[in-house]
Amino acid sequence: MHLARLVIKNFRKLSHAELTFQPGLNVLVGGNNVGKTAVVDALRALLAGHDEPYPRLSEEDVHRPHGGTPSGDIVFEYVFSGLSLDDEADFLAALVPDAAGGLEAHIKIRYSDPDKGGRLRAKRWCGEHEDVGLTTDMMENLRGVYLPPLRDASQGLKPGRTSQLARLLQLLADDEGIKGINKALQDLDGELKAHLPIANTHEAINTRHKTMLGPHLAQLLEVGLSASDFKSLKSRLSLVVDALEIEQNGLGFNNLIYMAVVLSELTKNPDSCYRGLIVEEPEAHLHPQLQAVLLQYLQSIQAVDGEKPVQLFVTSHSPNFASIADLNSLVCLVDTGAAVETFLPRSVTFKKGKREKLERYLDVTRAELFFARRVIFVEGAAELMMVDVLAKRMGYDLRQHGVSLISVEGLNFDSFLPLFGGKALKIPVAVLTDADPVPPKADPAAVAESAFPTPAASAIVVTAPGAVPADAEELEEEEEEDDDVEPVYPASGDTIIVSANTAKMKTCEDAHVKVFHGLKTFEYDLALEADNRKAMLKALAELRPRIAKSLANTVAAEVGDAAQAKALFCGMFERKQNNVQKGSFAQSLAQVISDETVAFKVPAYIEAAIQHVCQMAEAPRP
Repeated sequence: MHLARLVIKNFRKLSHAELTFQPGLNVLVGGNNVGKTAVVDALRALLAGHDEPYPRLSEEDVHRPHGGTPSGDIVFEYVFSGLSLDDEADFLAALVPDAAGGLEAHIKIRYSDPDKGGRLRAKRWCGEHEDVGLTTDMMENLRGVYLPPLRDASQGLKPGRTSQLARLLQLLADDEGIKGINKALQDLDGELKAHLPIANTHEAINTRHKTMLGPHLAQLLEVGLSASDFKSLKSRLSLVVDALEIEQNGLGFNNLIYMAVVLSELTKNPDSCYRGLIVEEPEAHLHPQLQAVLLQYLQSIQAVDGEKPVQLFVTSHSPNFASIADLNSLVCLVDTGAAVETFLPRSVTFKKGKREKLERYLDVTRAELFFARRVIFVEGAAELMMVDVLAKRMGYDLRQHGVSLISVEGLNFDSFLPLFGGKALKIPVAVLTDADPVPPKADPAAVAESAFPTPAASAIVVTAPGAVPADAEELEEEEEEDDDVEPVYPASGDTIIVSANTAKMKTCEDAHVKVFHGLKTFEYDLALEADNRKAMLKALAELRPRIAKSLANTVAAEVGDAAQAKALFCGMFERKQNNVQKGSFAQSLAQVISDETVAFKVPAYIEAAIQHVCQMAEAPRP
C-alpha cells in the first residue's frame, strides 16, 4: 500500500497541485518559496497523530491569488494504491474502483469554518461521499514520521520512556527475550551488591538512616541497579558512538543514526497498514559525500521478510541530491510566473538512449536546472564564461534575473530539452548553439529567417534535404558525413545551410524554449565585428603574445569583416599545431571586456537569447 496521488487545493502557494508518487523514495525538489513545505504539511495533515500533533492551519494558510484576496476552503485529497486484501478490509469504507479494475483508498480533508482566532476546522472523510467519516481505526493504520529541517537528532536519541530507541527495543523483544533480560538484570544486581564498595556504601547509608529515624520509622534502603527489569531498562538505554556519548557526536552523523533508528522502528512495526517517512532538507547537516551515501541507501531500500515497506518523501534544495536521484523518484515544483505547477521527469518520453545519457550528464551543476526559474543552455566552458559578461554589457545581471547558465559540454542539448516546454518545465529557456554551416546543396528543402533580427547582421538559413533526421542514429550518421565537408566562413547577410543538429534542435522550439545561433561558431561570430577583433587580439596577447602579434598583422592584411574574422578564427583555433584553448581564451576575453571602456559588440543572436529569458522574467504576473 502506498500513497499514489496527492491533490492540494487552495493551500499557501499552491492554487491547485496534483502530485503522483511511486512506492519507495520520492524526492521533492524546487527553488525557495515554491511550496515544498506546503506539500510536507499536506502529508502531515493525514499521517501525523502518532508521534506529533496534526498541523494547525489558519486563515493565513489559504491561497492568495496574485493581486487577489484569499477565499474558499483548503482541500487535500489522498489516493492510496497497491492495497493488499487485508488493506482493503481495513479501509473498506474508503474503497473506490480504479481505471484498471482494482481498488484504491480515497481520503479527503477539508479545512474551513475559521473560529474567532482564525484557526480552521478540519473535516476528514473517505470514499466517494463526504458523510462517510474517517474512522479512528483507519487513522491509526496510517503511520507517518516527520523529521523537520535543522533538527537536533541527539534529543530524539536520548534515553526516555517514549524514545525511538525504546520503541524499537519493545518491538524487537518477545516474551522469552524479556524474561531473559529480567533474569540477567537480577543476577547482575545480586553480583554487584556482593562487591565490597557497594556493600560498604549500603551499610553506611542504612546505619545513618536508622540512627536518624530509629528502628520503627526507618525505611528499607538498597544500593543497586536502577534498571532492574526490561521495562525500566528500555527507557534508560542509550547509543554510544565510537566510545562517545551521542551528544558528543556530530550533527550530521547523529541525523543519519536517527534515521536508521526511525526506519528500523517503522519497518518492524506491525500495527499500521501504511508507513511513511517525511524528511525535510536532509542536506542541512550533511556534506555532499554523505548526501550521496544517504540518497543511494534510501533508493536501495527493499522490503525483506519480516519487515514492512516504508514510503519515503524527501524535500531538498540540494542539486547534489537531484543529480544522484533516479529520474523516476523526482517530483519537481516550478513557479511558472502564473502559478506553481508540478512536473514529473518520469513522465517525459525520451528518444532511444537519451534518458540514459541525461542521467550520466546530470552532475551537481547541471542538476541546477530542476531548481531554476529560467535557463540558458550553452555548448561548453567558453560560452559559460562569456555569456554572463556579455549579458552585463547589455545591462542584464543574469543572477538578479534568476537565470541559470548550464553547459551541456558539446551537442547534448537533445538529452536536456525534453525536460522543458509547454508539456514539461514551463520556464523560459534559451539554447545558444553554433550554426556549424555546411556548403550549399542543390534544391534546398526550406528557407527560413535567422533567429537574430538585426537586418545588417542577419542571414538566410537554409536547411538541406534530410536535415532533420527521423532518429538519433540518422543524426549521428549525418554528423559524421559533415565532419568531412569543406568549412564555411560566411559574412553577415550570407545565405547559410545550418547543420543537421542545429536544424533538429529548432524543431524543439515552443513558447518557452527558443534556439539561437549565429553564422558559424561562437568565436567566429564574435570576430565578425571590428571592435570585437581588437578586444580578442588583446585577450590573446595575454595568453600567447607571439601568436597575437603575428595574427594582428595577418588580420590587418585581409579585406572585409568575413576575411578578417576567418584569419583570426583560423589563426587561433584551426592551426596546424598548438591551437589556442577555447576555454582559456574565453577566460582572458571575459576579463578584457569586463572593462566597460573596451569597445565590444554583442552578436545579435546572443542578444536575442538573453532578452528571451530576461524579458520573460520581467513580464508581469497575471
